[in-house]
Amino acid sequence: MSLLTFFGCGRSKAPEYPSDTLTARDGREMRFHFFKHASLAIETGGKWIYVDPVSEYADYASLPKGDLVLITHSHHDHLDITAVDRILTPETEILCDRTSAEAFEMNCYTMRPGSVATPRDYVKIEAVAAYNTTPGHLQFHPKDREDCGYVLTIGGTRIYVAGDTEPTPELKKLKNIDIAFLPVNQPYTMTVDQAVEAVKAIRPAIFYPYHYGEVEEKTDLERLTQELDGVTEVRIRPLE
Repeated sequence: MSLLTFFGCGRSKAPEYPSDTLTARDGREMRFHFFKHASLAIETGGKWIYVDPVSEYADYASLPKGDLVLITHSHHDHLDITAVDRILTPETEILCDRTSAEAFEMNCYTMRPGSVATPRDYVKIEAVAAYNTTPGHLQFHPKDREDCGYVLTIGGTRIYVAGDTEPTPELKKLKNIDIAFLPVNQPYTMTVDQAVEAVKAIRPAIFYPYHYGEVEEKTDLERLTQELDGVTEVRIRPLE
């Protein structure tokens, strides 16, 4: 069976938000919903996994309730309690870094770099350290705060949502990544050159640049795509 079967852009339950529909290694369908910045959702088997929901980026009250909610770190453009509340049910599980866990009064899975959780039988989640490495930028996402990116394994397909990070040793050691969401904006996350370095290290079949806007220095997406020609499929979606 091929790695991924592409169906192009699909239609979600909230059609104003773009989506891509893919097939995992085991044949199950996955639909990726793109809201904005670092806010997205993965739908599979009727279950919704939300990543970094923020009220400014989507009308979460009109979206399906979440089975799982993942928070990468405590910055306001990633952690929004109001948005999370709108997609919660009594059965929803929240997985987040240890700083964000304080906002949920520890009523969550507290993930630390290297942690592995299986909150549901259809997904395994591995936490990956997310931090800055460039001198002068270390204060944005300090390593000792233990922010997280996540590798989700669904139907044998490995999906990496990096959070806010640069190409750390932990990132570059990742193996068998099929789909990667990597942040590309300055001065807070990766430069174009760093994103190219990261993609060449982990070699995903599909790379979605995300978190690439809302700053004065615009990310050169055209150069990013050109630099990765022949390395991966770069998919630009409205995740600025």
